[in-house]
Amino acid sequence: MDKQDAGVVIWDVDGTLIPADLRWLRRAVAQTYDIDEQAVRFPDKKVHGYTDESIVVDTAVASGIAAADAEAGVTRFGGVLAEVMDAGRDELARVQPAYPGVAESIAALQQRGYVQTVLTGNLRYAAEVKIASLGVGDVLDLGVGAYGSDDRDRFQLTAVVAQRYREKYGRDLVPGRAVVVGDAPNDIACARNAGFRAVVIAHRVAREELASHEPDAVLDRLDPGLLVSTIAGLTSES
Repeated sequence: MDKQDAGVVIWDVDGTLIPADLRWLRRAVAQTYDIDEQAVRFPDKKVHGYTDESIVVDTAVASGIAAADAEAGVTRFGGVLAEVMDAGRDELARVQPAYPGVAESIAALQQRGYVQTVLTGNLRYAAEVKIASLGVGDVLDLGVGAYGSDDRDRFQLTAVVAQRYREKYGRDLVPGRAVVVGDAPNDIACARNAGFRAVVIAHRVAREELASHEPDAVLDRLDPGLLVSTIAGLTSES
């Protein structure tokens, strides 16, 4: 393709575009391992910022499932989660509406010529259901995105984005012109690992804690004008 973009904006999903909610994973884990939802115990370590499959295995073990059985259940989990997400589309739109400024921010970045996609620990189908609830049409290029179904290690997903971008657009993704927009320390670490820029929104983690991980910018909310000017300033440096 000969479209010359201003850069690439790579959105996180849960906690960035929509509030995070573990109900979908809880339901899918319960059904995958045939245990009661009330028996599902998420691990003590933070589950946000990791991939679904890694969370599922740790959660199953924390819920009393033998490690080997927890691992074996991963092959069933994807199909179960897809059914859970399909059944919960109306509920998702009600309990996890987009954060204020999401649609406006995506539209403003599109007007400036940025290619936009996602990098998320969600399995792809779950991510597509969540993104469909945003009402942003085809602005997000999900074909060049990366998902928890691509690799269990989130740090490997930036390479997936780079490869898919190259295959579709016919040029290399320049790390300094790629910006991850997230909400958690792990989003910053993932971006830094690939040499990408990192902008985080203080939706659920305190500004001070986010700043301690040294992102390029911390924003209090998704203000379209501020987000675009911040990203434009970062990508123009490369």
